[in-house]
Amino acid sequence: MSWKFNSTEAVFVQIARHLRCDIVRGKYKPDEQIPPVRQLAYDAAVNPNTMQKALALLENEGLLRSKGTVGRFVTSDTKVLEEAKIRIRHDVVSHWLEEARSLGITPKELIDCINDLKKEETHDEYTCS
Repeated sequence: MSWKFNSTEAVFVQIARHLRCDIVRGKYKPDEQIPPVRQLAYDAAVNPNTMQKALALLENEGLLRSKGTVGRFVTSDTKVLEEAKIRIRHDVVSHWLEEARSLGITPKELIDCINDLKKEETHDEYTCS
């Protein structure tokens, strides 16, 4: 199944974000080899050059390292992995704020809503069904 891309942002940037999230979530573990460019491109239904560009971006961030003809591997550098988590959190929160502002929701209202949902979620954990 191919990945879904939007038309508002370069595809290679979206691919890099997707793979960054996969790495942070643990789909690809530290020091683990990721699939080859052609396989990833096939899975995402994109040109291998587009996938190559996304992987180069992740290499520049330090999340991936190339071992020549052997392939690419996820970094084991915990600092780089933590920075990726922070970047993802920042991107998510920025998106929420942008969406909230477009709906006339203030940052404080958004925080209150998150806290309310968190309370409901915590309460639901202890509810017997």
